[in-house]
Amino acid sequence: MSARKLKIVLPLLCAAALGAAEPAVIRTGFHLTARPWKPLNIERQNYLEVIEGLCRFSVRYQDASGAIIDPFLKREHQYATPYFAYAVGTLVEAGRARDLLPYGVKAMEHSTANFAGGRDAIPDQHGEFFIPALTEALEVYEKQVPAETLNRWRDRLKKPWREIVRGSLNNWETYKLKGEWLRAAHGLASREDAIATIEDSWKVRQRDHFTGDPWWLYHDRSSEPDTLSVEAVGRDNLLALVHLGYNGPSAQEMRNAVEKGTAFTLLLQDPTGQVPANGRTDDHVWVDVGYQLAFEVMAERAWERGDRELAGEFRHAALMAFANIARWRRTDPPWDGSYYITKNHFDPALRVGYQTATEYSNYSGSLMFHLAEAFHIRSAAIPERPAPSEVGGYAIATDSSYDSVFANAGGMYVQANLRGQEGESSGNYWTPLGVVRFARPGWDSRLGPSDGAQTKSGGVTFAPEFLEQGRWLRMGDLSARYRGVWTTQFVHPLLVRCAIEYRPLPGMTGPTFRNEFTVTPDGVLSVVTKTSRDESAWAITWPILENDGAALERSHAEGIQSVRYPGSGDEQNFLALGAATFEEGAVMRSTYGDLRPVRVRGESATFVYPRSAADPPAASVRQSLAIHGGDFSSVLGRVIGNTYSGRTSAGGQGRSIDIDGDGKADVTFDVECGFVLQLRQSVVVAAEADRDVTASIRGKRVLLKKYQPVTLGGR
Repeated sequence: MSARKLKIVLPLLCAAALGAAEPAVIRTGFHLTARPWKPLNIERQNYLEVIEGLCRFSVRYQDASGAIIDPFLKREHQYATPYFAYAVGTLVEAGRARDLLPYGVKAMEHSTANFAGGRDAIPDQHGEFFIPALTEALEVYEKQVPAETLNRWRDRLKKPWREIVRGSLNNWETYKLKGEWLRAAHGLASREDAIATIEDSWKVRQRDHFTGDPWWLYHDRSSEPDTLSVEAVGRDNLLALVHLGYNGPSAQEMRNAVEKGTAFTLLLQDPTGQVPANGRTDDHVWVDVGYQLAFEVMAERAWERGDRELAGEFRHAALMAFANIARWRRTDPPWDGSYYITKNHFDPALRVGYQTATEYSNYSGSLMFHLAEAFHIRSAAIPERPAPSEVGGYAIATDSSYDSVFANAGGMYVQANLRGQEGESSGNYWTPLGVVRFARPGWDSRLGPSDGAQTKSGGVTFAPEFLEQGRWLRMGDLSARYRGVWTTQFVHPLLVRCAIEYRPLPGMTGPTFRNEFTVTPDGVLSVVTKTSRDESAWAITWPILENDGAALERSHAEGIQSVRYPGSGDEQNFLALGAATFEEGAVMRSTYGDLRPVRVRGESATFVYPRSAADPPAASVRQSLAIHGGDFSSVLGRVIGNTYSGRTSAGGQGRSIDIDGDGKADVTFDVECGFVLQLRQSVVVAAEADRDVTASIRGKRVLLKKYQPVTLGGR
């Protein structure tokens, strides 16, 4: 079964079909991308190169006992040592880095001895994490060490879990469940006891962590709003449990939850491979590998049951996640081979974006451990297909515990928060109110920005702001006072119309605003209107990433603010359509770096234009940009009603479309339909429709079957 046929999928909905009870998830079933697409073709062996770099870095911090010592804490921390042991064993078993074998053996010797010593002998009482890592490690060391050594480790790992774990009941417990099933499979624990433990945990606690239709996400309940980052952890462990063959009474129920949830997260991943922002531990590099691992599992499962399309989507999404983390790999001695822990280039001693538990050793360990698991999972040669986040055609509202919303047209991806965090959790403020991410395929999404910023004193997002008693207040400052309300008006792979209304909470005062978004493959047109009748002065906040540990290059032109990484052809551009004045506020540090809030006054319309080197200059786009009611046009393309025409694609909802702007229909259909056309030099080279239709393309009759792309000849 394709992901497009799961319950989360709803048909194309246009404005007339949407009412007060609009669905939380609106998604179309198209396959064609708005931009030229090609597979990543990343070999499985590339995973080992990254793992080896991490292991060679970590071995510099191994003490005589075999423990991995954190370079900042100056002591062993949490699960860094068993994760290192498993990663080294993976390398050696694969015929790589045999010189590291003695260090991996020392780590196993040390960690299994900790395990045998029980909860208090395990660093920071993180026994839940030791169970699966050390049990999996037995497999990779089986042919690398003498039988006597392996048996000694096995005997140590037979200690009952009740003497090992701390007993935390969120995602921690899922490590225990995965580990107990692995121990049962290796003869280290009773199968009956393992099933009883898993069933009790699932029925009493873990089942309740899943949201159900249409999301099936895992609620960790460790920040407020809840975390879309740690969400992946609990779900991944339970997905691993069923993939490992768990067959207890609740196996089918678990399988239903984790497979649907992982399919849903294909929509939350951004088109450059990043996990969505928000909540505890967001913007940590290792979490992207958690997504990669889950997608590798799902790719293999889909392939085994013959769903080639879905398998290809999952494989490509996994490779997107893997490719994306290269942006944070370190090459500076003595840190070379390791990765920045959070998504910036600041000195890790500053702990930018860290949670309380974040350290260099434990999350370097998480990166190598889960990447090693992904290496073992990946086996089939699966041809890649475009990931859903590259295709677009959806609008999503998560449940109220997360309160995040997403829109994607042709890969142009927008994430916003309808609610901000009011109090610190795990050492940070994770979730500000407003738009926090703009991203598109083939572009450096760090510039988006990829997240907003929030501290005790306020926040920065793309959103309205207003003047009150002589002080400008941004929406990011007002988590305790304002909420956003999300609506969608039209959803198509090349065009999404949606809006956020910002309103004070009951009993609170302040102006109200409506921010309408028209999302296209080229960028996002944002139009803000103050809907209350008060006389408050107001403006729009543009969040400009200015420094991520090294300064970015900012530039200014009339009505334009731009930023890029030095030497890069990618840049983010915020364009004011009319006359506007800019006022810069003090920078606020986000996980990605310092955001400069730019207050834009005098103009309600902004075009957010993520540009690559081959795209038209921002000044040309601004000069050509014209708004006609709800429509607009520029050198990039045109939006007319429910249709879009651009440089590489065109489509929408209707019976015809004028691609070249000469006032004549270039493509017609015998009935109204949703359709996508791929273009090459204004010529249609592929077509797809959301129902069976007959099209006339370049004077030729073309039969289109529902959601089955047809490739056409060239000129």
